[in-house]
Amino acid sequence: MSTEKTGIAGAGRVEGAGSPVVGWLLRRAPWPLWAVAAALMTAVIFHVHRHSPTVGMDNDFVVKAARALLDGDAPYADKRFLYLPSAVLAAVPEALLSAGKLRLLVPVAGVGMVVLGWCVSLRIFRISVRSRLAALGVAALAFFEPFRNVVNIGNWTLASVVALPLVLLLALRSRWVAAGAVLGLALALKPLLAPLLLLLVLARRWRALAVAAAVPAAASVLAALVMPRPGMFFTRTLPFLLHGQDSFARPFDASLGMILTRLGVPETAAYGVAAVAAGAGVGCAWVRWRRGGEGALRLVETAAMLLLAAFLVSRPSFDHYLLVVLPPLVASVALPGSVSRTVWFWIALVPQVSGLAWPHLEALHRRAFKDAVMLWTVAAVMAWTCVRPRVLRAVAIMPVGPESADRTPVRDVF
Repeated sequence: MSTEKTGIAGAGRVEGAGSPVVGWLLRRAPWPLWAVAAALMTAVIFHVHRHSPTVGMDNDFVVKAARALLDGDAPYADKRFLYLPSAVLAAVPEALLSAGKLRLLVPVAGVGMVVLGWCVSLRIFRISVRSRLAALGVAALAFFEPFRNVVNIGNWTLASVVALPLVLLLALRSRWVAAGAVLGLALALKPLLAPLLLLLVLARRWRALAVAAAVPAAASVLAALVMPRPGMFFTRTLPFLLHGQDSFARPFDASLGMILTRLGVPETAAYGVAAVAAGAGVGCAWVRWRRGGEGALRLVETAAMLLLAAFLVSRPSFDHYLLVVLPPLVASVALPGSVSRTVWFWIALVPQVSGLAWPHLEALHRRAFKDAVMLWTVAAVMAWTCVRPRVLRAVAIMPVGPESADRTPVRDVF
């Protein structure tokens, strides 16, 4: 595909990317490594299935809303159902299943969706899903707290974990309208990926933008027509969301404004700082898009920066939100200059390694401070990656189109 057609440079297949470590990661994984990865994922599913008393605490709110609809009641009577009306219809199949079946289905689907999102992320950079990097990524998930948390609670953020890399992969292949449709479906389930609409604006893909906006709007209107009192979404749910939910959610809120207020900063100043930081993040994403360069890296870094900027200011912002952007960012390790080739990126994830105890931060009401360290550090490293100058170095890349891939890497730790 040509640059003129796609609006971005050719993708390019990485062949070791000038690094022996990356070359080793890209080779085919031996079967024992995959066996270990599969065993770890099975252990996570078994643990959640055995110890969770519900069908996933967050998923349970959506299922209850769907059951309320089937019973002729108003789904938004429960203040903890926070999604668009379209999500109610999407949850109806779950509402028809028994709690016993859902207790097994929810963790299986959760693990499967994250693994699927990781595999699609690898394909963005044309990395084989049979590689060592693929297997090690699956195995590492078992020791990553946000992954274990989101599978345990069944939050519908899981849909975004799959949707983000799929949107980017379709855009990379110049299928922008299809990318907009996938984005619209994800927004209909949970509007977490709304900042990606700015990516379509930066790319000047107006038809894709129209599709992405029309899908959740049409689905929500249709759902509203068949549910009692849909206006409660505006009179009850939106005010609840805009106020950062309630005391139940606030101890887990890692957004910049909330953490600053808990440290004693006046609320107005705290959320002002958060708004400025989010605006700076959007500016960094704009700079990264304007810089151009290798197509896959350009799309992934711009999209990740837009989402991270939103996570800084959203109310609330939970640890599992970062799981949405991590798979494409980790997969970008195949290319020089990517954020995952900087040591600070990995340092930011250390507090979330399962089994590590952090003094004074393990209590539930303080956990958000540990999550904030991860979120803020990744956002800062991502911002620096977007705006820092690039240093030339030779890289072996096999072009896949008439335009060769960008050969302007940066110094990195691999």
